Amino acid sequence: MKVRNFIGAMAVAGLGLAPQAALAQATSTAGTTTARVDDGALKSRIEARLKNSASLKGDDINVDVNHGVVTLTGTVHSEAQSLRARSLAKVAGVTNVENKLTVDSKTTRAMHKAGDKTDKAMDKAADKTDRAMDKTASKTEKMGDKSAAAAHKARHKSEKALENAGSKVENDDKATKTGTTGTATISDAWITTKVKSNFINEDALKGSDIDVDTNNHVVTLKGTVASAAGRARAVALAKSTKGVTRVVDTLTIAPAK
Repeated sequence: MKVRNFIGAMAVAGLGLAPQAALAQATSTAGTTTARVDDGALKSRIEARLKNSASLKGDDINVDVNHGVVTLTGTVHSEAQSLRARSLAKVAGVTNVENKLTVDSKTTRAMHKAGDKTDKAMDKAADKTDRAMDKTASKTEKMGDKSAAAAHKARHKSEKALENAGSKVENDDKATKTGTTGTATISDAWITTKVKSNFINEDALKGSDIDVDTNNHVVTLKGTVASAAGRARAVALAKSTKGVTRVVDTLTIAPAK
């Protein structure tokens, strides 16, 4: 009787353990099968959703699923379609969507074509401008030679006029002396002309550009000289001019080119 009861108990225990082992095996097997099936099932489901989307007709979209991560590749025709595809790929079981779709819209292609056309037009315009500039430069060079000759002639004429003015000033200087005081009535204009005439043919002032201004017998020298020696000479000549009470020196040294 005891032996029979022991055997019965073992049988019952065996029946209790068998379902648990079978269940564990089934769960393990089912888990492995489910992991493989899930990626494939997700891919099929996403591809179906993309195919049935009216807004994505005619687009070339590839779907790849790896451990719940979806990768979209291919080409769509607008940014809105790219966003729509990404949204449709987010189904239950998907952990992440990597959207690697390329947008190739008609607008983009039109812009590229327009850009190419614009580049060609710009190149053509640049060539035309270069030719026009070369022609203008040649013409300007000829005009420059002519202008240089005219400037030289005008300078010579101006120097001659200053020489004549200097002679006239000297004559006027003698004529304006009074017999009682021994002094002369000298105007600012006379002083300006006299100082300028003193600068003519002065070696130290070759290449200088000096402006002389006289106000109440005070001479102001402006402009440039070629050297410090030239500057000192200009000031000395101005001070030695009759009627000058003071010289204001604002000259700068700029070596002649």
